[in-house]
Amino acid sequence: MKTATPVKKRKLGSYPFLSVVFSISLALFVIGLLGLLVLHSQKLKRLIKENVEMQVYLNKDVSNSQKTQLRHSLQQSEFVSKDLNGVPQISFVSKHQAAENFIAETGENFADFLGENPLRDVFTIKIDEAFQTESQMKSIEKKLQALPGVFEVEYVANLVESINKNIANISMVLASFAGLLVFVVIILINNTIKLALFTQRFLIRSMQLVGATNGFIRWPFLIRSIGHGIFSGLIASVALYGISEYGYRRIEDLVLLKDVNQLYLLFGLLLFLGGFLGFFSTLRSVNKYLKLSLDELY
Repeated sequence: MKTATPVKKRKLGSYPFLSVVFSISLALFVIGLLGLLVLHSQKLKRLIKENVEMQVYLNKDVSNSQKTQLRHSLQQSEFVSKDLNGVPQISFVSKHQAAENFIAETGENFADFLGENPLRDVFTIKIDEAFQTESQMKSIEKKLQALPGVFEVEYVANLVESINKNIANISMVLASFAGLLVFVVIILINNTIKLALFTQRFLIRSMQLVGATNGFIRWPFLIRSIGHGIFSGLIASVALYGISEYGYRRIEDLVLLKDVNQLYLLFGLLLFLGGFLGFFSTLRSVNKYLKLSLDELY
């Protein structure tokens, strides 16, 4: 006698957990990737601005007292950048030290065929970010050139202006793309949750028929959606952390852009965004099904 094979039935209102979490995680990961790009671009901007320099070359006959006086004048200048301890960022390399550095790097001693050291003592100063426009840089150059004992002032002309323009253009593109991406992701997450709750519309109706209030019906869905959103944010954060660490190991200079505090802030934002979007989208969808008539459910 042939026995009937039991048919496994799907539960009423079963929720597609995996597809929802996967979709939200993917969307949040893309947002996180863009956020990481924005953070790195801002860190690169700060690094560039913190390292804008001018070289102040001295006359060959300048005395030690003049060097000391010149250093003091530079330290008092408002356009010289200061470190975290408030110390002006000024370095001095004597012509003898410069010659030794050159020989160490190239293996050639130019004094052997020139008969003298043609290099000059030089002060290198870092320019404060507030004084980095092209007009201000030219004004600083004139002020430094007028100081006693100064032979020449050098810096890369138009570099600062070019950097400022490029950073402004990149920031505008990233901001526009970020706005568009966030809009698309919100729609994607909203539609994903809406489709997931579509499978539970009859469960919502059943709860209404047994006398459950709207608030009582909403809360289980809202709590679950917040949990799924936070879990999706966690998955996206872990994936983003793994990719960023891989990039830092593969590209040595990329680690200069690493900021652990900002990374954690980004991960926290992804967790919050996942929970918030899950809550908001679920609230809209549940309210919609609570208002539908029996005929409209079909």
